[in-house]
Amino acid sequence: MFTISRIETFTQEIKKSRFVAIAAPVTSEQAAKDFLREHSDPTATHNCWAWRIGQSYRFNDDGEPAGTAGKPILQAIDGQQADNVVVLVIRWFGGILLGSGGLVRAYGGVAASCLRQAEKTEVIDLVGFSLQCDFSDHALLKARLSAVENLSLTKEEFLADGVAMTGTVPVEAADRVAGLVNDITRGRRAVRFDE
Repeated sequence: MFTISRIETFTQEIKKSRFVAIAAPVTSEQAAKDFLREHSDPTATHNCWAWRIGQSYRFNDDGEPAGTAGKPILQAIDGQQADNVVVLVIRWFGGILLGSGGLVRAYGGVAASCLRQAEKTEVIDLVGFSLQCDFSDHALLKARLSAVENLSLTKEEFLADGVAMTGTVPVEAADRVAGLVNDITRGRRAVRFDE
């Protein structure tokens, strides 16, 4: 799965109607709603949209015939294997009716073109972790953890009896991190992962 790096736009005229697709990376439903509120154009004929954040998704036809705008935009998102993304397609009617098939092709096509040209980054599923180690194990443990790709230490706290560390790690590297902690601390400490 991929998400996009920044806001991207794509414009196309189809039978005198102007379509503008605006895509953006989002991490929550509220962020998607905020983006739609900020970028919708009240002077346009239609502001149709879709977003996907993991298993959660929504779409809206905004007055176009049911299933001819929002759903094709969502299908474009899924077809591009995109996640954590919102796509708004704004239409200014040009006087020529496109028909249901034409609307599906127009909305889906404009959304797909916008996503195709966007710079993409891989979506990595992360899990939070916390651990505590003795002072004698801290330097080696920190060095080994920093070698784990996409692992991020967010906090280190020096306590009376050792060092507490928290951070995030890719889900697929969690077992490796648990093994590192177990090996370096010789089984005296374990890492805890968020549910």
